[in-house]
Amino acid sequence: MQSDNIERITPFNPLSKTNLGESVADALLARPVTSLPPSQFVGAGIYSIYYHGNHPAYLEIAEMNMDDKFLWPIYVGKAVPAGARKGGFGLDEDPGVVLFKRLSEHAMSIQQTENLAVEHFSCRFLVVEDIWIPLAESLLIQMFSPLWNKYLDGFGNHDPGRGRYQQQRSPWDTLHPGRPWAKKLKTNSSNVDSIQAMVRSYISEKRLELFSR
Repeated sequence: MQSDNIERITPFNPLSKTNLGESVADALLARPVTSLPPSQFVGAGIYSIYYHGNHPAYLEIAEMNMDDKFLWPIYVGKAVPAGARKGGFGLDEDPGVVLFKRLSEHAMSIQQTENLAVEHFSCRFLVVEDIWIPLAESLLIQMFSPLWNKYLDGFGNHDPGRGRYQQQRSPWDTLHPGRPWAKKLKTNSSNVDSIQAMVRSYISEKRLELFSR
């Protein structure tokens, strides 16, 4: 007769979604850090962006990334082939330079602001088989709770186009004004001071939660 005190251990499944996602995430985090944007390359995949500048709202994030530590991304993202964006998996699609293009778009967004400098940012990127890209991105966001993914919305936005400028300017564009199309949007209901205070609170809370273990 078996004792109720016997420890029951869940068998390791290397093909579970979590473990597969972790393997891709680990591969990204093992990649070297480069400038934003990097040199041109071909492929789709995932990336993480790191801030190490002197903006007063982001000092705690910058501290985590200085001296080549690069521990806490401010943003995580993905770039998938055109077929995946249209509702398919994008399997066997030629991705072209889609990941490089996305990183270049981010660099341009930063360069257009009045209070950020692209030289204060670095990135990691990993070219990934199409089917694993969304899973790895989701896991990385869960792992790091990046500020520009989870709290300060708007960095990854595009020009909404003519006829859609009645929506509010994003919190990101409010804190970092300068993108030409964002100037056409309505003023956000929150001002810069309140957004910055909430950002600082989020960073302090998440830093304690993520890095005090």
